Amino acid sequence: MITISLCMIVKNEEKLLARCLDSVADLMDEIIIVDTGSTDKTKEIAARYTDKIYDFEWINDFAAARNFAFSKAGMEYIYSADADEVLDEENRKAFMELKKTLLPEIDIVQMYYGNQLSFGTIYNFDKELRPKLYKRLRTFTWAEPIHEQVIMKPVIYDSDVIITHMPENNHKDRDLAAFARITSSGEPISKRLHNIYAKELFVSGEDKDFLNAAEFFEGSCQDTERSMDEIKEAACVAARAARLNGDLAKFLKYALKVVACDGCAEICCELGQYFLERKDFDEAAVWFYNAAYETECILNIHSSGDIPLRGLAECYRSMGNKEQADEYEKLATEWKPE
Repeated sequence: MITISLCMIVKNEEKLLARCLDSVADLMDEIIIVDTGSTDKTKEIAARYTDKIYDFEWINDFAAARNFAFSKAGMEYIYSADADEVLDEENRKAFMELKKTLLPEIDIVQMYYGNQLSFGTIYNFDKELRPKLYKRLRTFTWAEPIHEQVIMKPVIYDSDVIITHMPENNHKDRDLAAFARITSSGEPISKRLHNIYAKELFVSGEDKDFLNAAEFFEGSCQDTERSMDEIKEAACVAARAARLNGDLAKFLKYALKVVACDGCAEICCELGQYFLERKDFDEAAVWFYNAAYETECILNIHSSGDIPLRGLAECYRSMGNKEQADEYEKLATEWKPE
């Protein structure tokens, strides 16, 4: 049986920490809690489960805090958890079975992160695999009988364990503020974070968040180092910001940039909303229909589902076609993400 260190970074989690630890503590051989500045009873609650509690001065860097937590681990594997996660009884049993049978050559175990669509941050799937269990010290092995080389890719195992995500609230304000701080400093962000920033804006951002992000994403559209996918998602954000700002020239510039790249549901919704606001209901319906039935979403799954369906309902209601409006409203209410 493998041994596991649980590593967590926490701050002001007195409402959630015990629930999380009650569900996993007995599965672990060591519990590491790194506190980044709690002012509530978080550390007092953590002390019921472990004496390995460390303070880490917050420097606006989650990776730095997690690296510090990992540096304190001493077991064969490290399980990384957040305070808003819970393992139910069925998945506790599955986790224990995994612990008993995991092959030593496995470097990373992925587990399903569930219940994601209930809290509207950056998620377009209710359940997705995430790396959660990591081998602390990796063994490097030579392979191939000739022209030998060290195997660099980790051996990853996709388990059946499902972790239930149960946050107390949406972290979008914290996340979007962090993105705004990073991008305003001129610090470049990776392709992955570029995508997450755009997703979080479209899934849960408010008008002010789009306006704050406009300058950065307009710059991305001109960045020759960015891929076509990144430019497309950047143009979606820039188009939304321009529409909100009433800047028709910029709106057309960025909307057409996306359309020229085969389009997407998000930009069709933007065009639908633009014409809806101008009471051109026929044209708005064309674009909402395209969002719902002719294009794919790239940032927010709702952009190809209930959002354009409700847009179609509003268009037909405004045109006096109550029967068609009611049908689209019904479709929107019944729509569920696949």
